[in-house]
Formats: sequence, structure tokens, C-alpha cells
Amino acid sequence: MRVIGQDEVRARLTYEVAIPIVRQAMIALSRGETRQLLRSIIPLAEGRMFGVMPGALGTRACFGAKLVSVFPENFALGRQSHQGVVVLFDGESGAPICVAHAGEITAIRTAAASAVATDALARPEAHRLAILGYGEQARTHLRAISQVRQLNDIRVWGRDYARAQAFAAEMSAETGLAVRPFAGARAAVEAADIICTLTSSKTPVLHGAWVGAGAHVNLVGSSYAGPVEVDHDLVVRARLIADSREGVLAQGAEVLAAKAAGLIDDSHVVGEIGEALDGRLTGRQSPDQITVYKSLGHIVQDLASAQALMEL
Repeated sequence: MRVIGQDEVRARLTYEVAIPIVRQAMIALSRGETRQLLRSIIPLAEGRMFGVMPGALGTRACFGAKLVSVFPENFALGRQSHQGVVVLFDGESGAPICVAHAGEITAIRTAAASAVATDALARPEAHRLAILGYGEQARTHLRAISQVRQLNDIRVWGRDYARAQAFAAEMSAETGLAVRPFAGARAAVEAADIICTLTSSKTPVLHGAWVGAGAHVNLVGSSYAGPVEVDHDLVVRARLIADSREGVLAQGAEVLAAKAAGLIDDSHVVGEIGEALDGRLTGRQSPDQITVYKSLGHIVQDLASAQALMEL
């Protein structure tokens, strides 16, 4: 059985590799070619969680699960907030064939999925990116989205302005792109073409009134029912596309909150990104439309990434 550690995942699962892999995985999901259950989440003490995500890439293809812990305080200690393993089984023999580092796969595939959605839903000329959050996903999203759009104005906001400054300096040096810190979230997102919410906030950090016509939003930070990163106004105004419609209707916090308030019904989630990618669903309908991609993260992204690492 192959063991693929963090350093090997980081070195080999590049965005040039991961973005096409995730794209095809999401198309397969929306075509009904994959098999999966909704994730199970066990709450632990102090906001920590343990999650189990099982699935299969097809009836005779690789299958397996991700076992992952989420400890939000790890970021301040220099550790990944998501830690665990992706276990892959052979579709023909049923034998376990791979254990891979889940934290690094999650970091890369999540950003790759947002890049796929951005490529499908953002305006072709979009060049101004606003990132809310300065953690690991902020770094991976900047790297990934720069693969699908020509960015020349990148803004970052976080609750601690000094950390936002440090992030901007670090990523400017790494990428050669202009990354600027902002003291306020509203100022960071105004006039932005692409916005990524990547926080652990339990209450909205982004308000619909701040989002300009034609913007695309990747709504990523909240991955279970409970914490919401955006207000009802944005959810109501936007054309909302899910990674998995079933998953978002069951566990997408912002959608569930707007529905509980009587502002939307299930039809407001118009479809899945895989449907937009293979042409069965229109993504952006007009240049002025606001689009939202609601990402919970999906097991097919993890399994496809682990399978690719086995085959590369």
C-alpha cells in the first residue's frame, strides 16, 4: 500500500495538475457517474470537528474515504487546520492501495475547485481579486485563481490587520503580483471582480450591498450547517451554483439560513458546477449578474486527486 505524505502531495499535485482533475471529477459527479454519501461530522470540544466523507469514482472505479479533523486554532500554531488521511481502495480487487495526506490534498483541491468555478462563472476580463481571510486557503486560492485569470489587483482583508499585511508581503514576493492589505472588508471587496470568502467566521464577513454588479463570489469558508460568511442579501441577489446540490441543500449554512428566513426555496440553488462545465446549465447569464459558487468540498475531489497521485 502506497503512503503519500504531505511533501509529496505538495510537490506533485500542482495546480496545473489539480485544476483539470477537479474539473473532470465535478463533471462526473453531476452526470451521476460517481457514488457518495453526505459527509458525517462529529462535533468535538471547543469548535473542533471530526469528519468522514465516503465515496466512489464509479461502480468499478477506485473508492474510499477521507477521515479528517478540523481544529481551527491550529492556524495560530503554524499547523494545518484540516488533518487526516485519504484512503483509496482498488475498484477491481477491493484492496486498499493508498493512504495520502488529507490536509494537503484538501488545501490544494479546494482552491482548484474554486479556480474551476471562477473560470466557468467569472467574467472573462475579471482581473481584480478580493480575498477575505489570510490563512492557508487564502494562499492556495491566490495561487490557483491566478492560473485561470490575469490578475493585476489583489486585495486581502482579515480581522488582524498586521497578519493581513504579512500575508500581502509574503504573497507579493512569492507570486510577483500586487497584493495589498485592507483594514476593512468593505473597502477590500468594492470594485472586485472575484471575491473569495475563506474565513472561519460564524457571522457574515461579506454583505451583499458591498458586492458590485458582475462580480463572482467563491463562498468557501463554511463547510457545514451553522456558521455563515455572507448575509441573506447576497444569497438572494446571486445566481447560486453548488459543488453538490444535494450537499448544499442539506449542509450549506448560508443557503439554509436564507431558506429558514423565508427568503428563498430549494430552487434558488440552480444547479451544480459540473452541469455548467459540461454545458447542461448556463453559468453566468449576463455581464452584470452576480454569481456565487457555494463550495462545501466533495469526496470525489479527494479521491480523484489521490488517484492522480498514484498514477503520476
